Amino acid sequence: MAVEVGQEAPGFTLPRAGGGEVSLADFRGARNVVLFFFPQAFSPFCTPQLTAVGANAERYDAEGAQVIGISVDNHEPLRVFADQLGLTDEILLSDFEPKGAVATAYGVYSPAPWGMAGRAVFVIDREGIVRHRALTETPLEIPDEEPNFEALAACNLRG
Repeated sequence: MAVEVGQEAPGFTLPRAGGGEVSLADFRGARNVVLFFFPQAFSPFCTPQLTAVGANAERYDAEGAQVIGISVDNHEPLRVFADQLGLTDEILLSDFEPKGAVATAYGVYSPAPWGMAGRAVFVIDREGIVRHRALTETPLEIPDEEPNFEALAACNLRG
């Protein structure tokens, strides 16, 4: 079952594309987080989604949000993927080992036959509470980003 709006977002620490580690707790009290799970780097549906997210980087930043993408890909292919797409402000994290542990904690991991994260978005406020979620029926469906901005605006009104 996916994490619900109003619940505290499960914490995590994962390897970052390009090196190092990132924790959700790193942003607590400082920035809202737009956390999106995507099935696979370089796929014909994930590439346009991440391209669109990158194109909205300034809007996310203006809303005080850090965009974090998570897939079960290893961190090195994620680094190449981010470089190819020109993603600089977005953080891509590897949920590779143990495979899908964070996606499972959020209720969006699809073990068989895919063994990958489903496509989902969670807007998390500065206090670590989920304020919006978008889950897709299939990995081929890309969620609209406008509800993310609406949720971020509401987060910013809270404080």
